[in-house]
Amino acid sequence: MTPVRREGYKFCQDICIPCYDTDRRAFLKPAAFMDFAQEIAYWAANDLGFGYDTLHVHHTAWVLTRMHIHFEEPLSWRDNVTLYTWHKGASGLFYLRDFDLKDAAGRSRVKATTSWVVIDERTRRMVRPEDLRDLLDPDMKVDDAIAEPVQKIVLPKGDSRSESGMTEGKSGMTETAEGEHTVSYSDLDLNGHTNNSRYVVWAMDCLPKEVTDSPVKDIYINFVKETLPGDMVQLCAQNDGSTWYVEGKVSDRTCFLVKAVF
Repeated sequence: MTPVRREGYKFCQDICIPCYDTDRRAFLKPAAFMDFAQEIAYWAANDLGFGYDTLHVHHTAWVLTRMHIHFEEPLSWRDNVTLYTWHKGASGLFYLRDFDLKDAAGRSRVKATTSWVVIDERTRRMVRPEDLRDLLDPDMKVDDAIAEPVQKIVLPKGDSRSESGMTEGKSGMTETAEGEHTVSYSDLDLNGHTNNSRYVVWAMDCLPKEVTDSPVKDIYINFVKETLPGDMVQLCAQNDGSTWYVEGKVSDRTCFLVKAVF
């Protein structure tokens, strides 16, 4: 990838999509887009004066809490694209950042919006926006890649459990246990917990091949609780037509939720 550059209030980076970030159809993987977004967000925040290094001095850190990725059209191996990002200021307890991945013709192919909080690294508790006014501008006026902030994902669960171990909802949908994943070396980021994109990798791995053979249209993610090395994450999936839900739990406590629309 080329260095990040600034164009007004936006930051951008040119990318030629590598083969290792694509699936069996040579389409860009959702988790790969998240990796691109995570890296450019780091550089953009750093340039604006509230990046990793600045917050770390104050024993604070950015934590991604929610994300919505909308895929206009699939992107493929060797496509030349430009990824744009910009900070949108505060909304309630969250700070918002958007992304727009454009092809060589300037068409938007992937759009995303994200919600972040700042936590105290010592207590792991959230730092309220009013305590950060010297670092962050809460009233920035910019445009939207996706206008609506990411909402809380509500699982369509029911009340009854069958003998097979599946939970059947009121609409006839079933939740199926898809196994367990132990958080390991390949999952961890520089903060020592599971990297955000890995949750989408786990979620996509839960879905049937005939589902993932179709291009995904939207992915919504709620990051609820961090997972750490050695944690055993129980994974369950259910679907409602073309919409699939994956929930990850540790000791019966939800860690993440993914909603994927195909």
